Amino acid sequence: MLTITIIATGKLTERFWREACDEYLKRLRPYARVQVVEIADAPDDLGVDAALTREGEAILKAIPAGSLAVLLDRLGIAQTSVQRAQWLERLTVEGTSHLTFIIGGSNGVSTPVREECAQTISFGPITLPHNLARVVLLEQIYRSFKIVRGEPYHK
Repeated sequence: MLTITIIATGKLTERFWREACDEYLKRLRPYARVQVVEIADAPDDLGVDAALTREGEAILKAIPAGSLAVLLDRLGIAQTSVQRAQWLERLTVEGTSHLTFIIGGSNGVSTPVREECAQTISFGPITLPHNLARVVLLEQIYRSFKIVRGEPYHK
């Protein structure tokens, strides 16, 4: 079974974001082992460069050894849901057993984090707040499994 780690900068403070994520985590249980690792936002008074460095160091430490790191970034490769499902299937067929998705903070991610990632994907040219990006990522992973298995999408 595929293991997926989601490293997300920032905590979900509002109940509705937590509930949405929990719902998709529950739906994903039959398909993959999914864990979410939250990285603390750097304080606003730290400055952008120092914040990127601090958050970046925490992200790099959180990436599990041997996993394939994938950055979510608006400048990454945009995929349709079907293309994303085919990509996920291809990775697993090629032997990837652990994927790590990284969602940066409000300032993005540091250069060392970008360099650590094997791929950068996008949900389009828009910028999403980290809490919404996390929900969309979980939904798209769930949708990918449903597409790959030819199962109807749960409404």
